[in-house]
Amino acid sequence: ESDHQCHLTICCSLFSGVVYNYNEEGIHRAETGWEQCISIPLVQPDMFGLLQQWDKLLEEFSVGEAWLPHRYEEHDHNCYTYALAFINSVLTAQGKRQMSKSEFTEKFVTPQTKKASKYITLHQELTANDFYIVPLPDQEKQC
Repeated sequence: ESDHQCHLTICCSLFSGVVYNYNEEGIHRAETGWEQCISIPLVQPDMFGLLQQWDKLLEEFSVGEAWLPHRYEEHDHNCYTYALAFINSVLTAQGKRQMSKSEFTEKFVTPQTKKASKYITLHQELTANDFYIVPLPDQEKQC
């Protein structure tokens, strides 16, 4: 068990890696500081049209009045609201149905956080118990 406090911050990123997030100070754009985050890919590689528009759509969406600092509310108008509203605006533009917060969480966030939790737990166990991994002889030949 860790003494670290954890909280979930949801954000969106450009394909260049610039991360957009929303908090009580408004929209932030950062190229660094998100190295230890979980990336949840939302755009499939075969969606060329959306891939080409994503950065522009995110930049335009982020300058909206809804994301001014004074509109931030910790429980009802926050980083999760921002990311989901952006995703839903993209879905609407594609003629697709919007997602609810619970649907987005269940479909995208929960599976990735469970996967990350397993890796973190494994890493902690390996570190705490001084384990190391050596490939089996048969596996070395396959690599």
